[in-house]
Amino acid sequence: MMTIEKKKSALLVGATGLVGGELLTILLEQDRYESVKVFTRKPLKVNHPKLKQIIVDFDNLHQYKEHLNVNDVYCCLGTTIKKAGSQAAFRKVDYEYPIGLVKLAEEYTVEKFLIITAMGADKSSKVFYNRVKGEVEGKLRNSAIRNLHIFRPSLLLGEREEFRFGEKLAIILSPILSLAMVGSLRKYKPIQARNVAKAMFLSGQTQRTGLFIYSSNEIQDISDGKYSWK
Repeated sequence: MMTIEKKKSALLVGATGLVGGELLTILLEQDRYESVKVFTRKPLKVNHPKLKQIIVDFDNLHQYKEHLNVNDVYCCLGTTIKKAGSQAAFRKVDYEYPIGLVKLAEEYTVEKFLIITAMGADKSSKVFYNRVKGEVEGKLRNSAIRNLHIFRPSLLLGEREEFRFGEKLAIILSPILSLAMVGSLRKYKPIQARNVAKAMFLSGQTQRTGLFIYSSNEIQDISDGKYSWK
């Protein structure tokens, strides 16, 4: 008898970001998910039969917890201190919102929770950005999610609405950096946002159980189909 694989449902948070936008396209293009929900502050200029947009107040995420009845949650939330306006505002977006989201995911026994943090995430770091990312990871490690996937990309490459000098410079220098960053230095190479999105999607289709942390070079390998799933 032929076994028919059951299609899944997904929730994406952070669809307006560089990786989130690419991931939304992949989730809608691929037939692995029969429904895709998006938490967003304002309507996206995207229409698709399986897409459901939920306009949310992220300061009151608990009000939307019924929408966490999905198989997989993809969290691509992230900002910068410059864009947020202060360290407190940055922490709210990059720490409080993801932690609030995973708590709701625990209530609905979500199968997989996949999130982007950053290369250098360390709760003991003297760098505020890295410390916040490390604190997020620390909280996630203690969650009840059975399949937790954490992605630590290096500098992201792609077309953003706002100008970021460091990223523009990295794009120019990328060919040179690619030749220089080999071996143990591969994890420092800039990486295309679409490759991170692809790696997140592919990881979401595995049956791995437990906590998995992917460095930037591993993310690239997953996207290229070269990663050794163990």
